[in-house]
Amino acid sequence: MNTIPRRIVTGIKNGKSVIIEDQQTENVVEHLPGLIISDIWNTQKMPAGLDIETRIPNTGFPQTPKNGTYFRYVVIPPDKDLGVEFKAGEPHPMMHQTQTLDYIILLSGELHLIMEEGETLLKPGDIVIQRGTNHAWSNRSDEPCIQLAVLIDAEN
Repeated sequence: MNTIPRRIVTGIKNGKSVIIEDQQTENVVEHLPGLIISDIWNTQKMPAGLDIETRIPNTGFPQTPKNGTYFRYVVIPPDKDLGVEFKAGEPHPMMHQTQTLDYIILLSGELHLIMEEGETLLKPGDIVIQRGTNHAWSNRSDEPCIQLAVLIDAEN
């Protein structure tokens, strides 16, 4: 399994800012071969509380808490390694929709963002603002793709 970057969490101790955690991320799951997800942090309400962390299970499709957020690290392997076949004129088999506003940053690799009508190729540094629409990710390259995502509960 790929190594997720370490997680550093800050806080307040004796009235001073401190690093309260600096370690390898432990919350990592490989849902399908090479599809690695780590839900790094979440909030349970808005405005967010700064004094508590609720550990959450990694899920293939996020279950963002009502009025909450997820901060997610995702490694998406090539489609061929997942056994995903995308046929022209048919919906992508990984098409899904979440009820969230997502801020996604591509860190490495290439990834196609597929919509019901149209698609675009994403490269490192690209940013996606995903607004609760039906979509799929397709990695048609030979290398894994890494993305960071912040998912925010939203209303239609």
